[in-house]
Amino acid sequence: MLFHEPLTFLDEIEAIARLGAEKLIPRFRSLEADQISEKARNDLVSIADHESEAAILEAISHRFPDHAVLSEEAGWHQRDPSRPTWIVDPLDGTTNFIHGIAHFAVSIGVAYEDRMLFGVVLDPIKNDIFRGTKGYGAWWNGQRCTVSSRTALPGCLLATGFPFKAHDVLDRYLAIFREVFLRCKAIRRPGSAALDLAYTAAGLYDGFFEFRLAPWDLAGGTLLVEEAGGTVTAIDGGPDIMAEGSVVCGPAGVVAELLEIVNRIS
Repeated sequence: MLFHEPLTFLDEIEAIARLGAEKLIPRFRSLEADQISEKARNDLVSIADHESEAAILEAISHRFPDHAVLSEEAGWHQRDPSRPTWIVDPLDGTTNFIHGIAHFAVSIGVAYEDRMLFGVVLDPIKNDIFRGTKGYGAWWNGQRCTVSSRTALPGCLLATGFPFKAHDVLDRYLAIFREVFLRCKAIRRPGSAALDLAYTAAGLYDGFFEFRLAPWDLAGGTLLVEEAGGTVTAIDGGPDIMAEGSVVCGPAGVVAELLEIVNRIS
């Protein structure tokens, strides 16, 4: 196996995520207007994103110089499917961060030969660390994660994200949202897909669905849900979540009911 000490390597990922988080905390609620810019409509980036990313990429380059990296702001480095590939979101929940809302995370997944093998999601404000390794399980602050025991939508607390960068799917999304909302107990939209996935892995949410996400939004958290015993699939029901850029996840029965709604409305 390429990773002879997988749990030790997971410790390395966590340590590198914490280097990124150390750059975020001093900037939280202290950003100036000229330290924020707009990549596209409603798609913001700040100096905190860049500083966190720089710290993470420098550490990866120093400790694992032969590994490939895909990062939200910097893009690809040494792209090669035969290399271990780090997929990095240095600040998931940038809009929350910019508005001073204490709900954001650093998310890192590591894949090899198109299989996600490691996932870390770190919430530096709450000091919550979610970690997972393929075949070993997932943990939240050292405690084993297990997805919710719900088997259907009634009584469920779900999380979602609005397609704020993809208005072409808004009508479809709202139709799905309406039917899901009428069947479940409640739906939350906190603003960080990485934490939505981590909370689903920990059983805090009974499921999560969202359209048009990027690989760095999904990489760390989807591995956590799988290792916590959950089902993770694309909105179309297929396995290629990264290419599809959408996700439905949670306990198998909840996911099956969500997909039934999605497929019927689509």
